[in-house]
Amino acid sequence: MAAAAVDSAMEVVPALPEEASPEPAGLSCLVNLPGEVLEYILCSGSLSAADIGRVSSTCRRLRELCQSSGKVWKEQFRVRWPSLMKHYSPTDYVNWLEEYKVRQKAGLEARKIVASFSKRFFSEHVPCNGFSDIENLEGPEIFFEDELVCILNMEGRKALTWKYYAKKILYYLRQQKILNNLKAFLQQPDDYESYLEGAVYIDQYCNPLSDISLKDIQAQIDGIVELVCKTLRGINGRHPSLSFKAGESSMIMEIELQSQVLDAMNYVLYDQLKFKGNRMDYYNALNLYMHQVLIRRTGIPISMSLLYLTIARQLGVPLEPVNFPSHFLLRWCQGAEGAALDIFDYIYIDAFGKGKQLTVKECEYLVGQHVTAALYGVVNVKKVLQRMVGNLLSLGKREGIDQSYQLLRDSLDLYLAMYPDQVQLLLLQARLYFHLGIWPEKSFCLVLKVLDILQHIQTLDPGQHGAVGYLVQHTLEHIERKKEEVGVEVKLRSHEKHRDVCYSIGLIMKHKRYGYNCVIYGWDPTCMMGHEWIRNMNVHSLPHGHHQPFYNVLVEDGSCRYAAQENLEYNVEPQEISHPDVGRYFSEFTGTHYIPNAELEIRYPEDLESVYETVQNIYSAKKENVE
Repeated sequence: MAAAAVDSAMEVVPALPEEASPEPAGLSCLVNLPGEVLEYILCSGSLSAADIGRVSSTCRRLRELCQSSGKVWKEQFRVRWPSLMKHYSPTDYVNWLEEYKVRQKAGLEARKIVASFSKRFFSEHVPCNGFSDIENLEGPEIFFEDELVCILNMEGRKALTWKYYAKKILYYLRQQKILNNLKAFLQQPDDYESYLEGAVYIDQYCNPLSDISLKDIQAQIDGIVELVCKTLRGINGRHPSLSFKAGESSMIMEIELQSQVLDAMNYVLYDQLKFKGNRMDYYNALNLYMHQVLIRRTGIPISMSLLYLTIARQLGVPLEPVNFPSHFLLRWCQGAEGAALDIFDYIYIDAFGKGKQLTVKECEYLVGQHVTAALYGVVNVKKVLQRMVGNLLSLGKREGIDQSYQLLRDSLDLYLAMYPDQVQLLLLQARLYFHLGIWPEKSFCLVLKVLDILQHIQTLDPGQHGAVGYLVQHTLEHIERKKEEVGVEVKLRSHEKHRDVCYSIGLIMKHKRYGYNCVIYGWDPTCMMGHEWIRNMNVHSLPHGHHQPFYNVLVEDGSCRYAAQENLEYNVEPQEISHPDVGRYFSEFTGTHYIPNAELEIRYPEDLESVYETVQNIYSAKKENVE
């Protein structure tokens, strides 16, 4: 099936002949048309790339019109892959026929790799070296990414497994590129103060599948700046900020003129555009992503401060970031230039609190504690980003439902990119990988990565010997268990020991007690969990206890659970289950049930037929009840 899908997506583009064939008699009237008309016909969209290749071989005139760098092949490329056109400059010379072939080849290779992932990694999460095939492919990376996006955008409820792995590959490729850009950004000198650029890298890394760019975010901020200038004109029509050109970084030194800018900003941001601090949903990662702050018009102190700071600096007000405890602030200098200043020579601005201007004493009231003078000081870009990532790290530790701990993993990656020798975070990363690695279906490669991290920690801080030794011991034990694992376990419903199993993989179920909807992706004839889990989950209180079938289910809230048969019932109004791992196990949703992919079907070869029977019986019963 995978091979057929790959082949059907590609078409053969004939090579242009060195010499054009003699002109067929039937073409004489066609080739006598003006060149603009012929070009219009060839670019009308009704001809495929293969058609263009054949047309170009008929006569010299059509060959010249279909030259590789001409408009005809450019249009073929644009129609087939419109999202790629933004990567080409109108002034560049481009061999469009060659680009078409390279993009076509990249798509074919990308689809082959995606098709192979389910077979290779069904029993484990994709390991750290699992993406090497993609990394080693020849050709522009943007072509591979574009093909992955095409797979994700395939219509309908089919190709779920392809979409699942395409998403993982795209996630990895983009994160690697963003992380490299961030590391290069962090090598800039300390006086490089592009706070917004750094914040956008963090946003992109945590949301690699979203279309986020510094250019787009800057354009939105420029729109806000224009509104501020319009308001500023009403306050002072001759204000120097009104004459600033885009990209200028001039600063205004007069306090009164600076104050006029801040007044106009506060009006536009908080009164006109209704930006506000998110007090109702403070501990939400969206509050830290700059593109979400602009969309939702809300955030937390640090993200609101970066927006405020960026706008103010574009309009000539030299605000500075202050890493104030519990509440990020900005400071505005009131003293004379060149004079010796202390913390009382500044006004402190709370962008979270609608731009309120605070004294030192009011800052302490804000956080409810005395604060030393050092904490009123300005911080550089790296410290600001450290605080942002630190907030994400705290939120990642609070995750409960997301069993992949994606936010925690992303924030650890970002923090360690800035501070690679942070022992406690390296230990946390080791424990996290160990946690992900101890499950049988998780990546063996992650276990090896744990050992690398632990060795690095031991070198940095020998005092961590106890914690490191504990993790090393259990990691090595896990390696030994992996060596002893047997092959795929096949479960046949017809087997005598499975006679009590009532439900099949792919069925949409409802939990009788908790009411959640879920889909079955595995089952056991009896509870296979350990005694501690059975005791903690109070399984013995069930009428049938642990001596009944138990089912692995993907729940609509994103969790994976293990449910007793007596607690489940068929959902007579089935609907798609929105769970990130659905595509790992199923290839299609039919509207009544899920169809297992090839790898899951190998493990439960008789379940698909049982699903059809169950669905048919239920709907026959419903029909009889209606009649």
